[in-house]
Amino acid sequence: MSSEAQVVQDAVAPVAAPEEKSMSIIVTKGSLDWAYPPFILATTAAAMGLPVTMFFTFYGLPLLLKKLDLQVTAAGNPAMKMPMMGGHMGLPNLVTAIPGVDAACSVMMKNLIKKKGVASIEELRELAVEAEVRMIGCQMTMDLFEYDKEDMIDGVDIGGAATYIEVASNAHINLFI
Repeated sequence: MSSEAQVVQDAVAPVAAPEEKSMSIIVTKGSLDWAYPPFILATTAAAMGLPVTMFFTFYGLPLLLKKLDLQVTAAGNPAMKMPMMGGHMGLPNLVTAIPGVDAACSVMMKNLIKKKGVASIEELRELAVEAEVRMIGCQMTMDLFEYDKEDMIDGVDIGGAATYIEVASNAHINLFI
């Protein structure tokens, strides 16, 4: 091999990935229906031995608050069909504009979650803490929405985009939820 070919080959050699596989998740939504995917994936990955970091920003940040009051986002979600009367019924978007419909959908969803034995978001969040999932609250979002670290559950790190990018650039799996 010529020395010129060797230089070209060396220049395009892949960068070595960290030896330990890991996962990072950007959590951007804080409604009841959107809180499940990041916590289920994070706790599952942690149970499989992967280090997991969750970065909570904008509307996902309230999932780190000590007290959760999660609601379903039925509006604009035609895929949300609830099991009723032996079938699956969805709500037309126009109906979701009626006051109280989101609250009723939230009650129905919480009852279904309990009836089916699905862990609550509070339980999944506690499981994530126990599994040592690193949870980072976005500093800019905290400033924007006037949250303090004392508003958050114990163990939350505070950081910005650079903190997340440092983690994500070394992770094997990066998810945006």
